[in-house]
Amino acid sequence: MPADRSLDALWVYLATRPLLHLTLTLVVYLLADALFQRSGRRALLNPVLVSMLVLIGVLLITDTDYQTYFDGAQFIHFLLGPATVALAVPLYRQLDRIRRLWLPILIAMVIGALVSATSALVIAASLGATRETLMSLAPKSVTTPVAMGIAEQLGGLPSLTAALVVLTGVLGAVIGPALLTAVGVRDDRARGLALGVSAHGIGTARALQTSALAGAFAALAMGLMALISSVLLPAVVRWLFPV
Repeated sequence: MPADRSLDALWVYLATRPLLHLTLTLVVYLLADALFQRSGRRALLNPVLVSMLVLIGVLLITDTDYQTYFDGAQFIHFLLGPATVALAVPLYRQLDRIRRLWLPILIAMVIGALVSATSALVIAASLGATRETLMSLAPKSVTTPVAMGIAEQLGGLPSLTAALVVLTGVLGAVIGPALLTAVGVRDDRARGLALGVSAHGIGTARALQTSALAGAFAALAMGLMALISSVLLPAVVRWLFPV
């Protein structure tokens, strides 16, 4: 049997095994994280970004549809719930600091939610985006499950919103720390809050790599961003784009 056919037959066989895509995802991420650490944590080699690009390439080369991949790797998706709940641990450890700063945090969160949504909507509208696209774009900085619910309520496409949320998180995690350093933001509390507001879960994971303090404030921002956006976004959209 020719070598290329042997490889195809092997892939078809492995694709029927439920652990293939789970193992592939874990191996790719571990290799990407090792590369990230060896590079001195260069932003462009963020392990989430590298893993995503590699896995997309593998799925395209092997002609594997996303649903097949998801069915095999869905255990990781399941673990997102416990991982999110676990963010309460660093948050609880910084509770005293958060209590002392509750008013500045609340003001920053409201402003962050408004600026994030309105800037994206205005830019997209000026470039000629359809209303459906705009409604899908509005909750891009909110964690995926909540963002998809908001998009559906506004009349957007939840699937498009999910893709935009992932893209926003990856870009925020890659560009955010360097941008914050460039503008002179060095306090871990402010850096964590900014990453949580702009890049939700992926930004929070990046903040945790900086320090537990930054991670706690990022986790707080991610949660508050979901709550505040759920309340404010419908009103902002109705104001900017009345039916």
